[in-house]
Amino acid sequence: MTGPRRRVTQRDIARLSGVSQATVSLVLNNRLDAGVRIAPDTRQRVLDAIRETGYVADPVARRLADQYNRIIGVFTYEAVFPSGTRDFYHPFLVGIEEQAERLGCDLLLLTSAPVEDGRRRIFAEGSRIRLADGCVLFGREIDRDDLTRLVAEGIPFVSVGRRDDAGGPVPYVGADYPAATAALVTRAAALGHRSLAYIGLGAGPESFQDRLRGFDTAAAAAGAATRRLPEADPAALDAAVEGGVSALFLEEPADVPAVTAWARERGLDLPADLSLVALGDPTRPVSIDLDVTGFTIPRREMGRQALDVFGALLENAETDTQRLLPCELHDGATLAPPPTGRNQP
Repeated sequence: MTGPRRRVTQRDIARLSGVSQATVSLVLNNRLDAGVRIAPDTRQRVLDAIRETGYVADPVARRLADQYNRIIGVFTYEAVFPSGTRDFYHPFLVGIEEQAERLGCDLLLLTSAPVEDGRRRIFAEGSRIRLADGCVLFGREIDRDDLTRLVAEGIPFVSVGRRDDAGGPVPYVGADYPAATAALVTRAAALGHRSLAYIGLGAGPESFQDRLRGFDTAAAAAGAATRRLPEADPAALDAAVEGGVSALFLEEPADVPAVTAWARERGLDLPADLSLVALGDPTRPVSIDLDVTGFTIPRREMGRQALDVFGALLENAETDTQRLLPCELHDGATLAPPPTGRNQP
């Protein structure tokens, strides 16, 4: 005798019809108002999947969702308004705004939190977080006490960027830095590089830890020797090259101009004499003349999917609440085989 059949969920409908869970929700609610555009064939695929599975919306979840104000707080631990032509945070905000419009929600930018010990705190006196249904968090580092309290009090929230558990799993949409970094290390090793240097802290924010973990794992698998340089200090770079390092991996791509200036002063050609790899996008506005090998972070899509996860949390819908999105590798022009005599540790 078989047990009761599992209830079909919006996640099932999304998988069967090849669309996002947010799109399924829009079709179910017949959202055709301002800014919401669903192609007829997409709508039909969703309706066909609903009919074939016999899906019925959970009335309890629907009533629960209706109790909310459809206002999503956005809390940032760092200043995020554009300060240059290559502002790091702008694509995240664009993705969040686009998905909020599709979901029929308003955004509340929480800017009144005072700075305590050099950082903003979401639960500081006078915080207006409870005016919203919950919040989306982002910043290089997020306060651990804030995360612990959000988890403990059951406040709906999603972090843009992977976060370690804080008294429980933290919902997030992050970039798969370990895989992207490892792929670039593997490329370097395949070209003959046997001594690599990682320039950066490799500690603190989870994004730094993830990059270093991918670097170390791939270098060990390739049998390459490695060095750690906390920063792009000229003396440390000199010592690394003298020690046989043939490829530099930059944790912070905004350091590219400093490294290229150092190489130029030493008469080193990139990449003929030394290869250079940037692990992501610059977090500071800088002018980079080189087409640097590296990867780009899916910032806009991270913002969009953060809103998808948030919506699912409000509706108690089944979804992956911890997502890592692939980064896009960029071939660039700064990774080449090592010069003769600098391919051994």
